Amino acid sequence: MKNLTRRELIDKYLKFFEEKGHKIIPSASLIPENDPTVLFTTAGMHPLVPYLLGTPHPMGKRLVDVQKCMRTSDIDSVGDDTHCTFFEMLGNWSLGDYFKDEAIKWSFEFLTDDKYLGIPLDKLAFSVFEGNENAPRDTYSAEVWKSLGVKEENIYFLSKEHNWWELGSGEGPCGPDTEMFVKVKECNNTNCTPSENCGCMVEIWNDVFMEYLAKDGKYTPLEHKNVDTGLGVERVLMTLNNLTSVYDIEVFKLAREKIEELTNTKYEGNKKEYRIVLDHIRTATFVLGDDIKLTPSNTGRGYVLRRLLRRAIRYIKKVTDKEDILKEVSKVFIEYYKNDYEELGRNSDYILNEIEKETNKFNKTITSGMKMFNKTEQSSNGIIDGEHAFKLFDTFGFPLEFTLELAKEKGLEVDVKGFEEKMKEHQELSRTASKGEFKGGLADTSYESTKYHTLAHIMLAELKKMFGEEVIQKGQNITPERLRFDFPLDHKMTEEEKEELTNRVNDVIEKGIDVIREEMTYDEAKKAGAEGIFTDKYGNIVSVYTIGGVSKEICGGPHVKNTRELGTFKIIKEESSAAGIRRLKVILEDK
Repeated sequence: MKNLTRRELIDKYLKFFEEKGHKIIPSASLIPENDPTVLFTTAGMHPLVPYLLGTPHPMGKRLVDVQKCMRTSDIDSVGDDTHCTFFEMLGNWSLGDYFKDEAIKWSFEFLTDDKYLGIPLDKLAFSVFEGNENAPRDTYSAEVWKSLGVKEENIYFLSKEHNWWELGSGEGPCGPDTEMFVKVKECNNTNCTPSENCGCMVEIWNDVFMEYLAKDGKYTPLEHKNVDTGLGVERVLMTLNNLTSVYDIEVFKLAREKIEELTNTKYEGNKKEYRIVLDHIRTATFVLGDDIKLTPSNTGRGYVLRRLLRRAIRYIKKVTDKEDILKEVSKVFIEYYKNDYEELGRNSDYILNEIEKETNKFNKTITSGMKMFNKTEQSSNGIIDGEHAFKLFDTFGFPLEFTLELAKEKGLEVDVKGFEEKMKEHQELSRTASKGEFKGGLADTSYESTKYHTLAHIMLAELKKMFGEEVIQKGQNITPERLRFDFPLDHKMTEEEKEELTNRVNDVIEKGIDVIREEMTYDEAKKAGAEGIFTDKYGNIVSVYTIGGVSKEICGGPHVKNTRELGTFKIIKEESSAAGIRRLKVILEDK
């Protein structure tokens, strides 16, 4: 096996497939633009789904790339030798062109030929799909491997769980795959297979043969069969360079040396803490570095980002009480990757500022939150009740997963159901506010206040169009005279932006669009594309208000019947509400 750097590996791969007639395409954003089924790009296929379904790609039928990917499903495994939440995936693609023969033979060539990776054949193992009621056993792929000299005992037929690829939604292009493993150590289990997860084999590559379309639980043959492959950069570097962990590759060594320097501690003896910090800050750096300018929040992608950052903060505190460590770690990753991913360089100030803001924000509450957690632990009888779990979330900013993790470390359980009931009660209070019983939301149900509530939906929709889908309502206050509306934005709105928002909102009002209210289950609302903060806590039946072509939200109401009732929209003031949060004060005037 050859010792290769990250750059050498990527260059060899891209050149190899370029010589096989593939066109090199750039990495897509880590935040999907056209795939609502996932929060982040979890595989190289996500940006290519339209082309996998038959739309011609402008670069042709053979493509190759290195794609930024992010998966948080394995977040609890981060800290072991092989799991990362962010990783780079090399991939070659056939869009209705070549299929199993070429894909497998080229994979074999790149893996074993001395010009490329030079991995001895006896160090490799392979798995293929064993078949089920939806698709037959993939004997074809097994025979191709055998024709290349692979011994039958090194080919394993495994279940759908291991050798089938489809999107998380269960809908879309899919099919069987064949996976390639490197044997990294001898195994005491003579009957070991790649499905054992005993650590003796590490998966480094898979070839997915997309020959089916999954829809409504049925699998039908695709008109154009595709190949989607994935070669994990971090895992390949680990195996090629005879390392015992992905956290021993060059970029992580540079970052962990920075932590050692700043904290006067050693990686050895603090491996789990170091690895979680290294992984989470690298991931957060790439998420924040995206041009969409995502911010930590309590919903959706922002919630995942916040969880990663706050988890990193907690683990660095196990190593040192020094401040600003995480920013310095992020700088290492920015410097290392910025030539390949230019957005990291141009957004470096934003990345570092957001890490600093979230660190400061969490530091203000973590001490008090930990005191409350420890106090609760002492009187818990083994269970953190829902009320305390919710208070940790609502008052101290502890994500539920954070509390679950703390509890697990202490051998405690958490009343998740009780937490969800408290969250639901919290939402009920918010909706009760719309009846005038509490201040903060819709303070009364007068006609004027009702108009402002409808206006808030329109404003949010138009702000999203202006500044991105990550714009969410961070707070609002309504009186019969005005609306105060908070939303995340990283800069003061310019006069031009305020004028654009004014024109957009007034255009919607002028169109005279009916406001339609429907009652449906939460699942139905979700399928219909309705938005709403903490929508999974609303209960089974929800009200969905639709302003045709503009907005569809789960909401307690009330609303006007037609947008023309609102009058004329006018911005009175735009100011800062908190770090990264802007506040608009607006009024409606009669025409």
